[in-house]
Amino acid sequence: MEIRQLITFRTVALTRNFTRAAEALNYVPSNVTMQMKALEEELDTHLIDRLGKQIVLTDAGKRFLSHAEKVLNSVDEAHIAMKEKEELTGTLTISANEVPGSYRLPSVLRSFRARYPGIRLIFRPFANEQLKQSLYEGKTDIVFMLDEPVVSTNLVSEPLIEEPFLFLVSPDHPLAQRTNLRSEDFQEEPFLLTEKGCTYRTLFDRTIKKQGIHDSMTNLEFSSAETIKQCAIARIGISFLPKIAVKAELERGELVSLPWEMPNLQVFTQMLYHKDKWLSPAIKAFLEITRDLIAIK
Repeated sequence: MEIRQLITFRTVALTRNFTRAAEALNYVPSNVTMQMKALEEELDTHLIDRLGKQIVLTDAGKRFLSHAEKVLNSVDEAHIAMKEKEELTGTLTISANEVPGSYRLPSVLRSFRARYPGIRLIFRPFANEQLKQSLYEGKTDIVFMLDEPVVSTNLVSEPLIEEPFLFLVSPDHPLAQRTNLRSEDFQEEPFLLTEKGCTYRTLFDRTIKKQGIHDSMTNLEFSSAETIKQCAIARIGISFLPKIAVKAELERGELVSLPWEMPNLQVFTQMLYHKDKWLSPAIKAFLEITRDLIAIK
């Protein structure tokens, strides 16, 4: 069994296509076919099924992929350990949902690039519901999420900082000067919210329903926190956003926070990676800088 066969197998498993795998490895397709055939013969088992033009891993192929990843990660680790250069190199792929990506990560990325210019940083955008899956599929090394603490047997989740949420209105909104609010004060008031499926929209719906406001409230839905902020400033309704996202607007007096809290709402900016992921020096360096800049000591 050769290392190049394992690399070819992993590439086929990721691309699900011999032609795309050959292009990624700069091989001719027949070379990929030959290597896969030799590997299956040595293991005396089928690793893939060819279903028309689609390739899927067999159960044996899925099990073998896990072992192949560990071997290749060890090889990568050995290569890096043998390099005599002091400067770290390599590629690091990260992703995040909107709030961490917009308000927490920029300072981390700036500091990391300044300290490790030899590492190639890739930010790969994924929809919120695809972030965890990108770790399982090896498409990202680290993801950042704004969510309740994630509990997983396969992912390492590290809460960095709790993110308080606020109800916000423009300074000339009828509720802006109130020092005390009741549930009745929100009746028929339009709420400016993210679309259903967003993490904190789900938390909002769940909590507001317990307070008896849900049935009488009206919603306007938006795809971004920035749009919600601008609509709140324009006095279109009441927004519900993490404090970090409206810090500048609060300081400038463009928005004011209402005296109303969401009980039992604990949401964190958290950092996740796969438990079986080999933590290269580049990944370890990024994790450490992130902890230094974001995590509460």
